[in-house]
Amino acid sequence: MDTGTVSEGKTMAIISYITFIGTLIAFIMNQNKRNSFASFHIRQAIGLLILGFGINYLSRFLEFGWAGSLLSAGVIVLWIIGLIGAIQGEEKKVPLLGDQFQEWFKSIG
Repeated sequence: MDTGTVSEGKTMAIISYITFIGTLIAFIMNQNKRNSFASFHIRQAIGLLILGFGINYLSRFLEFGWAGSLLSAGVIVLWIIGLIGAIQGEEKKVPLLGDQFQEWFKSIG
């Protein structure tokens, strides 16, 4: 990926990892002028958001206990990895699920 694409999309990529609202804002900003770098990170952030919401939902109703806390901590670690990749200007997929996020949300961006 060329540096122009990365520099143009870096702000949107970073914003996409900052809460659900940030992901929504980055998605809307990326609709006007599509940027492949920003799209990559928006797909990763959407996947992490859905994963986090799913774990939170299941933990509340199925009482996972410490396992739910461990899974939530894992999502936070994946989120940090994604955010660091965006800050460094790299298309770094989050471990374990990054490929699936790109495949599942390929129509986004």
